[in-house]
Amino acid sequence: MNRGKVGIIAAIAGLIVLFLYFDLEKYITLSSLQSNHTMLVHYYEQHKLATIAIFIIIYIIQAALFLPGAAVLMLASGAVFGAVLGTLYVNIGATIGAAVAFLVGRYLLHDVIQRRFGSRLKKINIELETKGFNYLLFLRLIPIFPFFLINFGASLTRMPLRTFILATMVGMVPPSFVYCNAGASLATIKNMSEVLSPRVIVAFALLGIFALIPVIYYRIKK
Repeated sequence: MNRGKVGIIAAIAGLIVLFLYFDLEKYITLSSLQSNHTMLVHYYEQHKLATIAIFIIIYIIQAALFLPGAAVLMLASGAVFGAVLGTLYVNIGATIGAAVAFLVGRYLLHDVIQRRFGSRLKKINIELETKGFNYLLFLRLIPIFPFFLINFGASLTRMPLRTFILATMVGMVPPSFVYCNAGASLATIKNMSEVLSPRVIVAFALLGIFALIPVIYYRIKK
């Protein structure tokens, strides 16, 4: 393994260790957000551009390293910026963070995986090169699939980066809006389970199935 890859792994490990050492997770809980809501809104009113930039950077780091707190960050975005702008800023941070994770995974392990398992992955690679947008959109729309694992798994295939970015950008809009819209009424939320109710999950599942309709149609036609 070359020095570049070792350096990247060391940097990722270092950031995760710092997060755990300083126990930063305690600052990204629902109770912490509700307690500091007024202060955050006041800071945003005084420093709008700085607040937006800081939030997006934090979300990029969270998404790239798969740190805890994504749901709370989305609620915070809606609580501070409003449902629409909050969704926009979450989408920017999530898409960039996912792209960073994708590129890191591709740089570190893609060639190794393709050399060892390329023949077994041939059909999957062809499928993802041609219909990767639909498959990834399906995974993004259904919140039961871990965000980081999707990023990392996609990076090991031959899915084009532009397809990955576009599907992530589109697929993150519905779940982001649900959380940001809930965050706009932050005081009424008692626990996180109220945001992602079974009805909402079913709605996302239907959207995900809708994203696969072109693939299903192609299969039937073929």
